[in-house]
This record gives sequence, C-alpha cells and structure tokens, in this order.
Amino acid sequence: MNTTLMLQGMTWNAMQYDNNFAYVSAYGRGVVDLLAPRAGERVLDLGCGTGDLAAEIAAGGARVHGVDGDAEMIRTAVAKHGQAEGAPTFAVADGHALRVDEPFDAVFSNAALHWMTRPDEVVAGVYAALRPGGRFVAEFGARGNVAALIDGLRTAAAEVAPGVPVELPWYFPSTAEYATRLENAGFEVHTVHWFARPTPLSPGDTAADWWRMFGPSVLAPFPDETRAAVLARTDELLRERLADAEGQWFADYARLRFTAVRPQPGGSDGR
Repeated sequence: MNTTLMLQGMTWNAMQYDNNFAYVSAYGRGVVDLLAPRAGERVLDLGCGTGDLAAEIAAGGARVHGVDGDAEMIRTAVAKHGQAEGAPTFAVADGHALRVDEPFDAVFSNAALHWMTRPDEVVAGVYAALRPGGRFVAEFGARGNVAALIDGLRTAAAEVAPGVPVELPWYFPSTAEYATRLENAGFEVHTVHWFARPTPLSPGDTAADWWRMFGPSVLAPFPDETRAAVLARTDELLRERLADAEGQWFADYARLRFTAVRPQPGGSDGR
C-alpha cells in the first residue's frame, strides 16, 4: 500500500491492511510500469505504506527511499523489505513538508496523494525534491472516488444518528484541477488520465469493512453501538449497488494517474 502521510488522528493496522487490502499494491504495479525505473536511479516512494511497491522498484536496480506518515507502516516495511542488499530504505515523514538531503530522479506515489489535504504544499515539496528533468509519477483517488460508499454512509448516518457530522479526510480532485496545481508549481504535465476502476473487496468483506479500514476518523464521532448500527444500515443501503448476486462486494474507485516533469534549463526532461 501507498497511503497515509500524517493523517489526522489515524493510525493503520498494517497486518490487516496486508491481509485484506493488498489489492491496492497489486493495482499499483501499473503505476510502476508508467514510472519505468532504471537501474541506478534514485526514487522517492511517497506514501510507501508497507513497502511492497518500493521493493518492486528496487528489484530493478533503482535506489529507493520510502516515506510514510504512519510509524507502524514503516516498521512493517522495514521488517518485510529492509534487510536485503539493495533493499529500499524507509522513514517516517510528512508529505506536506518533504525535506531531502539530495535530489531524486523520480518521485513515485500510489494511492496516497488523496490523503494529503494540502495539495499545493505536497506538489511544491515534490518539485523541490526532484533534480531538473526529474519526473513525478502517481495515481490516487480522483473526483467521484468512492462516491457510492460515501453516499451510503451519509444516508445511514442521517437515518440512525441525525446530527452526528460525517467529515471526510480525503482530497479527490478533477484532472483539470490537479494538472493546474502541478503547472502552477512549475511542472510540465505530460499525461493526466481519469478512469473508473470498480475494485473487488476481499471475500467476505462488505462496505462496512471498507469503512472500518479507511474511515476510522469518519466513524470516530459515533458511539460504539451507534457506529455498528450505522455500518449495518450502510451495508443494507449499498448491497444492490456494490455487491453482485454471489455476494462479492466492490469499491467504486475512480482514479487519477499522471506523469509530470520538473523542466531542465532549455526544456529537455533528461529522458
């Protein structure tokens, strides 16, 4: 997983994430292909989670440093991937305040940028972390991401616990909005693409399980018994929309994937 950078009051269960939500890293392999890392390049994995994609990039000979805002994710990444020769290095860091000792050839990020709700600070930090000609390659939640999951929870909360606020911790921009932010920071935007990707959950998991993993800060204002009732009602409301006849549930993901380059003097991107 490539996820959280300094989430507000949220900590991750890294073992549960690896066991039940490993599809996030699996889908991220397409972003690795887009990155096309080369041996010897220095790559920063922004929001590395438990380090699976950082290790995959490093296996091709790149020198990878993974950062994430959650200490348990970093501990797990080190335990899983940090021991072998040429393995990535890992550290806890805030994506809103990146600081690097020397510039990178590329910054990579999968399923993380939507957790960083001050995007201009993130984009500026990435730009500063790259050498001239360096590239920023990422995928994250776009406008419309998990719209049904959000609608179901909000409707359930209004019915079961009216007056309890449903405050979302994510930033889901349109393609035009994010491309403009990149350009305003100085990047040349080479590609930007929105696409829907309905994603099957692990067998037996429902919308309620998705919310327990990704939305604990959203659920926190509800007392325990009320929370259980809200989640049960959420499943009732969404079963026809997000589950098939065999009981397989899907998350209604919409993604934004892009490549951008910090220009070289004279306009060459160095590739």
